Amino acid sequence: MSNVIEAHDLSKVYKMGEVEVQALRGVSFQIKRGEVVSIMGPSGSGKSTLMNTLGCLDRPTSGEYILDGEPVASLNDDQLASIRNRKVGFVFQSFNLLSRQTAITNVELPLRYAGKQDGRRERAIEALKAVGLGDRMTHRPYELSGGQQQRVAIARAIVNNPAIIMADEPTGNLDSKVGKEIMSLLLNLNKESGTTLIIVTHDPAIAEQTQRVIRLRDGLLESAS
Repeated sequence: MSNVIEAHDLSKVYKMGEVEVQALRGVSFQIKRGEVVSIMGPSGSGKSTLMNTLGCLDRPTSGEYILDGEPVASLNDDQLASIRNRKVGFVFQSFNLLSRQTAITNVELPLRYAGKQDGRRERAIEALKAVGLGDRMTHRPYELSGGQQQRVAIARAIVNNPAIIMADEPTGNLDSKVGKEIMSLLLNLNKESGTTLIIVTHDPAIAEQTQRVIRLRDGLLESAS
């Protein structure tokens, strides 16, 4: 099985005035296509920085990052935005839906950004049906429960058929019952479509459901087994 992610000696340095903060210190690992991986670590360990780098929201200060065969580290902002839209689907703890737009319009957004016109509505409908919201397509976020809003966010994440889905604490704002349903949905989508799933979490119960855990501490890779 080929690697969808290859990280080689990634470092990230933030400058705060005259102070340099090393958020990542030479992190290297691979993630195979179709794997389910969790990223864990205490506050300040670098896991948010790593997620932003893997999701092409930011670029490393040094090192090499290859996403689905494409070198990412040296891309400019426009190129980074393009590969992010094509290769990565995001699911956030706070859902990040447009409050005045319907579920189907929210799901269409990545297709709009990609400039795709043909079949856009049909693909959004398909994605919403895949997450069990075929009967809630014209509802706005305030008309949906937290679990339903997260399902819309997942539909938005998968509508472009990305190489990876990055989920940042996807059950953090949900009660335990709904959280289990969302995790089950994500794992089933991985099983059915083979999309690589990366979950940033502090919850050991969620990490136990993944195939592998990448642990960070003080910007260093503690383990990746």
